[in-house]
Amino acid sequence: MSRLARISIVTLSVVVFLYVGLGYVLGKTTDDKSYRSLSVFGEVLQHIQEDYVDEPNMAVVTSGAMHGLLESLDPLSGYLSPREYADYRDRTKNAVHGEIGMTVSKRYGYIVIVSVVPDGPAGKAAMRSGEILESIAGFSTRDMSVGQANALLQGAPNTPVKVAVIRRGKTEPQEVSINRAVIGPEHIVADRVGDDVAYIRLPALEPLDVSELHDKLAQFDKQGVHKLLLDLRDCTRGDAAEAVSAAQLFLTSGKIASLEGQTVARKEFDAEPDKSVWSSSVDVLISPSTSGAAEVLAGAIKGNKRGDLVGERTFGSASEQKMIPLDDGGALILTVAFYSTPDGKSIVEDGVAPTVEVHPKAIDPAAAPSEMEDEAPLGPGQLPKTDDPVYNKGLELLKGGEVQKAA
Repeated sequence: MSRLARISIVTLSVVVFLYVGLGYVLGKTTDDKSYRSLSVFGEVLQHIQEDYVDEPNMAVVTSGAMHGLLESLDPLSGYLSPREYADYRDRTKNAVHGEIGMTVSKRYGYIVIVSVVPDGPAGKAAMRSGEILESIAGFSTRDMSVGQANALLQGAPNTPVKVAVIRRGKTEPQEVSINRAVIGPEHIVADRVGDDVAYIRLPALEPLDVSELHDKLAQFDKQGVHKLLLDLRDCTRGDAAEAVSAAQLFLTSGKIASLEGQTVARKEFDAEPDKSVWSSSVDVLISPSTSGAAEVLAGAIKGNKRGDLVGERTFGSASEQKMIPLDDGGALILTVAFYSTPDGKSIVEDGVAPTVEVHPKAIDPAAAPSEMEDEAPLGPGQLPKTDDPVYNKGLELLKGGEVQKAA
C-alpha cells in the first residue's frame, strides 16, 4: 500500500473517530473532558502518521497507546492482542496447563514478582518476591501488561521459558530458563509452637485451604490452645469470596470488607456469628508478598480489632477484573471494582498497613542467590526459622510482649 493510501485511510479513520465522538457529545456540555480527550487522541494519531520521521507501523503505535492507556489505570488492567486472547482461550479450555509457580504484578514500569510457590519451578530456580523480571521469553516487560506476562509464563508442562531477572542488590539482569510444570494444590501448615500457641500458614485462599483452616482452628480449640499466629506472607492466590469465608471463622460481628466500582453496585460483606470458630487471640504476619484475597482477610482482622498485624504493608491488589472481548479479536482485562477495608480504605490504593511494623533482616547485596537462604519461601510443612524477626515478634506479642504500634 502506498504512503498516500495509508495517509488517506488513517485520515478517514480519524474523521470517523471524531464524528462518533461528536455524536457522543451532542447531549453533553461543550467542555466535556471525555470529548476533548478523544479529539486530542485523534489529532496525535494523525500527526504521527503524517509528520513522524519514518513511516510508522500504525498497528504497533495503536498497541502501544492501548498499553499506556490501561497501565495508567492500575497494574492489573491490560490489553491482549487477538493472538494473545486466542492463546488465553485455548489455555482455559484445557484443564491441565503448565506454569512456573509465581504471582506477578506491575511496579516500577516492569513486571515484578509478588510471591513464589516454594516447591514450584520458580522457587527451585531461586526466584524471590520483590525481584524484577526485565524480560520474559525475550520480550521486554517495560510495555507488558500483567495479562501478557501470565500468558507468556504459562504453557505446556515440561516446556521451558526464559526470563531475565534483576536480583535484589544487582543492576544487571540474569537470564534463567525455567521449565513449566503443573502446580498442585498447596496445603496449609499448622502446628503447636508453644504450650498455648499455635501457628498456621495459609499458602493460598482456595476452598481447600479455607476448609483445612476451619478444621485446624476447631482442633486447636478442642486442645485448649488459646493463641494463634496466622501467617499470610507469600499468600497471593485465591478468591476474595474465600477470604470472606476465612474471616468469618474469626469474627462474630462487624464488617469484613466492601466492594464497589463505577458499574458495580456497592456490596458489603459481614461477619456471621454461627460461622465463627476461633474466639481466642490471633495475630497475623503480613508482608509485601501478601496480596489479593489475603489482604481482605488481613484487613478484616485489623479493622475489627481482632488482633495485631505484624510485618510490612501488603502489596495492594485486592480487586475484581472483567474480561471484555473486542471487535478486532483482542480483549481488555479491566479492573471494575476495588475491595476496601472495614474503615473504608481502598486496599489497591493503600495496601493493608501493619499495626506493628517489623522488617525482615537486611539482605547482603553481594550474596549469590543460593546464599540468600533467609529470602527463600518456606517449603511445605516447614515452620519459620528461629531468626525470622517477623515471626519472633508475633510470638512475643501473643505471649504478652510490649506492643509498639506502627505510625
